Amino acid sequence: EVNQDYGLDPKIAASISQACDEVIDGSLYADHFPLVIWQTGSGTQSNMNVNEVISNRAIEIMGGVLGSKKPVHPNDHVNKSQSSNDTYPTAMHIAVAVEVTSNLLPSLQRLHDAIDAKAKEFQDIIKIGRTHTQDATPLTLGQEFSGYAQQIAFGIERVKASLPHVYMLAAGGTAVGTGLNTRIGFAEKVAARVSELTGLPFVTAPNKFEALASHDALVQMSGSLNTVAVSLMKIANDIRFLASGPRCGLGELSLPENEPGSSIMPGKVNPTQCEAITMVAAQVMGNHVAVTIGGSNGHFELNVFKPLIVSNVLRSIRLLSDSSNAFTKISGFRIEANRDRINKLLHESLMLVTALNPHIGYDKAAK
Repeated sequence: EVNQDYGLDPKIAASISQACDEVIDGSLYADHFPLVIWQTGSGTQSNMNVNEVISNRAIEIMGGVLGSKKPVHPNDHVNKSQSSNDTYPTAMHIAVAVEVTSNLLPSLQRLHDAIDAKAKEFQDIIKIGRTHTQDATPLTLGQEFSGYAQQIAFGIERVKASLPHVYMLAAGGTAVGTGLNTRIGFAEKVAARVSELTGLPFVTAPNKFEALASHDALVQMSGSLNTVAVSLMKIANDIRFLASGPRCGLGELSLPENEPGSSIMPGKVNPTQCEAITMVAAQVMGNHVAVTIGGSNGHFELNVFKPLIVSNVLRSIRLLSDSSNAFTKISGFRIEANRDRINKLLHESLMLVTALNPHIGYDKAAK
């Protein structure tokens, strides 16, 4: 559409747009996009795959002969004013921003709300605290869960704080960032049109050399995802350890019985959702290592780990989204406090004596 503004034949532009819509809706995807991420680091093979599929479908729409490159050429028309070096990172940023805003942030918010609801429900249940896995001074179960809710809230804030640079698009930089073979205003118009289509505040990147040669914005986003994974690992481990038992563990919490826990031990219920979350967290942490290495390999004017970076960031987003939704739906609102067990452990602990320190001193309290 922007190229049409700069002189591309309207009939060719319309056929290209129709073909693009068919790619987006999936009708052309299964049979025509066989490539994997292990290719050139600029994503050129994927970009040309897209260009050629769109070109041939546009030719078909216009009544031409497939493979003839007439009247729609994959390079001269579909790839007009573009290079793989700016088109691919533009697609990377769009995909990540859309997935974060439409899937990840809502799923994390639902998880936060579920945990926060439990924090309020448990606000009057006094329990023994634990530091270094040993008995410590009391707190309420609600206070303990409020810490989990705050971790998720801060995680949401971190992800949101990483979005502004992701909203900056490389389109218009072409091969090395100079904008060779584009027209004045092209980059700004592309960003504005993408923003209009997605409803997200995309803008043209202020420096195309940075936008092509580095992917610090996605490394930062991956870092925020990594921090969310760290939080989820801690929260899931705490919940499953507090639910250990039922008779020979801590037993302060009861988790929903989603499925039989053992193929050999009857009646066993395992914390499967917590275990799933911890495995997801480990995978996201591993993905971040790959993204970090990929981000550091921006040699001269072009980063050449683009497919690896975006695939791992998208995988992390989807894993965190799916696991957060599953935990919220299956376990989040159904965690129950075992008040009798909590009260028993509280009164068996010697750490209540800590409250006497100001009155009789540490040494006497220790006796």
